[in-house]
Amino acid sequence: MNNIKQNLALINQKIDSLKSPTKVVLVAVSKQQNASKIIEAVECGQTIFGENYLQEALEKQQILQKYKLEWHFIGPIQSNKCKSIAENFSWVHTIDRLKIASRINDARKNMGAINICIQINISNEETKSGVRLGDAKEFINEISKLDNLTIRGLMAIPSNTNNEKLLAKEFQLLGNIYEEFKKIYPTIDTLSMGMSNDYLNAINHGANMVRIGSNIFGARA
Repeated sequence: MNNIKQNLALINQKIDSLKSPTKVVLVAVSKQQNASKIIEAVECGQTIFGENYLQEALEKQQILQKYKLEWHFIGPIQSNKCKSIAENFSWVHTIDRLKIASRINDARKNMGAINICIQINISNEETKSGVRLGDAKEFINEISKLDNLTIRGLMAIPSNTNNEKLLAKEFQLLGNIYEEFKKIYPTIDTLSMGMSNDYLNAINHGANMVRIGSNIFGARA
């Protein structure tokens, strides 16, 4: 039987052992996990959760509304879902199109700014979402004009590989551009990269937000 308490304790212990110069935020990826598992994690002190699918997330938010949780949207965004995402999440990690950013910005009017990360296609894969590194400066400059978005940082999903050197190269590339953008945009303070199989490598290359699912919850429902 999967022990969420032990899993969270082990992950936090590993993160702490790296002695990162900045606090590392753990986003528990709860997609395709039921509300009871999320409650187990909450009872262990976990309050930040990431969801990929809007309808599933809204149903769980309704069940869990008595808990003070911070919800991050970390999945692909369809245009017709922008309003609901804007209204029901504190963070959006997957901004990579101006059209999507504009719709979320408009939906947050009178609600206060929403925290966003720009998704970067760090591996340059044709089938992967994200802004290409060469286009990132211009894209962030355009996004920065939208009043209801707070650009908190960059997010990436690296190559799906066990090649530690390739992963390290991609993480380092994103870390470098993150440091560059931090000097330009005062709100940027977050580098969201690293998942269950590579989060320690990511932290060693500057990540201060990691998105971990199966290592906490086990196999998805």
